[in-house]
Amino acid sequence: MGNQLDRITHLNYSELPTGDPSGLEKDELRVGVAYFFSDEEEEVDDRTPSDCGFTKDHSPADEGPFSVSEVEYSAFCAQECIFSKLRENEDLNVYSAKTLLTMCKPGDLLELVATAQAPHWAIYEQDDRVIHLHKGEIRKDSLLEISNGRHGRIVNNRYRYRPLPPDLVMQNAVGHLGLSSEEICWTNSESFAAWCRFGKREFKAGGEAHSAEQQYFLKVHLSGSGVHTLVFRSLEDMIRERRRVDASGILKELSLVNGGKE
Repeated sequence: MGNQLDRITHLNYSELPTGDPSGLEKDELRVGVAYFFSDEEEEVDDRTPSDCGFTKDHSPADEGPFSVSEVEYSAFCAQECIFSKLRENEDLNVYSAKTLLTMCKPGDLLELVATAQAPHWAIYEQDDRVIHLHKGEIRKDSLLEISNGRHGRIVNNRYRYRPLPPDLVMQNAVGHLGLSSEEICWTNSESFAAWCRFGKREFKAGGEAHSAEQQYFLKVHLSGSGVHTLVFRSLEDMIRERRRVDASGILKELSLVNGGKE
């Protein structure tokens, strides 16, 4: 226990899970911060392998690894890279849910992907169980059941923040099981799962104070059309727009910086 507390006390204020070193939320909301509760989480629906962006040669039973067609991104806060999804820098291959289970450890951050749909994120617990935000509720389900034809991967290093120890990641996730829309301050599965792993309040809707100096830059790497840069006032806004692009493939032109194309 002493070692665990030492690790926590060496995190700076912005890296703490909450005001409580245990990582669990208090009942009261922080003064001066407006929380916007949302139930706009994407559906984990039933899809065929072709619906999910896999060819007829790749069925949910295939082990992988293999690749899917995806938009690639990098993101920055000031000059610091905080997020990277670039094929040139990392392995973006995906695996069947059955194969993925053999690779997972408790506290791992998982991403299930499909073409023309925002990815679904979850925290792996153990024995095929994951904890995730789904249909406005934080719940525990079988990875094999929720995959619904999607393939997935471990994305522990997608965000460049320092992760919490696995036991605190699980404490964050398990401590919020059963919460529903009116009690939730995350707008999608990615924000919830990332908060569990990294403990940064910026993943919550309304979780960070805006300032004129604070800006997030999302670089969208589009094949054949260069890199487009979008600017946001909060991490949550940036996540929501990136997920919208994943689902629609369309950039909002008004969000582009200086024309956007580099």
